[in-house]
Amino acid sequence: MSRVARQWGSLLIGVCVILLMRLLLPHPFVSEVMILAIYTMGFSFLLGNVGFLSFGQPAYLGMGLYTTAIYMFYFGHNPYVGILVGILSSLILTFVIAPLFIRLRSDYFALVNLALCVIEFFFLEKVLANITHGDNGLWFLSTIASTPLLNLSTSNGFFVFCLIMVALVWALFKYLNTTVFGASCLAVKANEEKLKFLGYNTYNIRWTAFVIANTVTAFAGSLYAIYFGFVSPDLTSPNRATDVVVVGLLGGIGSLFGPLVGAIVYTGITDLISSVVLYWQLVVGFLLIVVMLAGEKGVWGSLEPLVMRLFSSRKKRSAVSGKAPQA
Repeated sequence: MSRVARQWGSLLIGVCVILLMRLLLPHPFVSEVMILAIYTMGFSFLLGNVGFLSFGQPAYLGMGLYTTAIYMFYFGHNPYVGILVGILSSLILTFVIAPLFIRLRSDYFALVNLALCVIEFFFLEKVLANITHGDNGLWFLSTIASTPLLNLSTSNGFFVFCLIMVALVWALFKYLNTTVFGASCLAVKANEEKLKFLGYNTYNIRWTAFVIANTVTAFAGSLYAIYFGFVSPDLTSPNRATDVVVVGLLGGIGSLFGPLVGAIVYTGITDLISSVVLYWQLVVGFLLIVVMLAGEKGVWGSLEPLVMRLFSSRKKRSAVSGKAPQA
């Protein structure tokens, strides 16, 4: 029982942090933090566990964003079906793209994903304007149908659904870290040639990791579509390619809490400081430099050892005080 508590207690802590934010902060802020955290989890897994740096994540976000939006605008009004359509279509697209992209390494992988982002943005804005309505976007907020149990057309229903999804995605990556596949991903990042020598098919490992990470990213896009009730090519713009990279680095790449912490810091800066400081991007840039120089582990990576020492010292004190004095 204690082993399960140690492994999954951090998930409960994360849920409690989000619930506390819900009580103290505006509802839209918390919803945006949760979606951004899911978006960053996919990127963090790809970079932190496999070693693939991608500047094309808005392209995969856009896959879920627009497939959900096109369904909601043209074909139906059930948000659950729209999210499912976004996940399945993005799963198929990433499965097809993966064999072409995962053959590349380092800068080439980053740049080919950026090229995909540029191409997708051009198609959504210009080539497919008859379907996507170009810069005007697709509006469907007023047509989202009410659903039983959790009504995603209400802020409370969407919050609860988003909270469950954050917990499930977090649990997915937590589980992957404990499996042979998770260890194989880390081995691919550390020394792929040695893993090949041991008989592992590193191509399939990279393929599977690519599909999982970018399907989660597309899932975040579907959530964005339902949350806003509106989509435009702006979210898929190559200018937004560094957003998720900054969030990941701020929170801490490869850590499970990093995406949530990075999402809170980044959203807080963009929502709060931007109302006071005109060039808020400078604040983000300086903060990122400070965080990287402090330890290259992000905000959570720097705070985690302190938190762990605090909890361990409390456990030791409680264990000592709990011992009965000997006669």
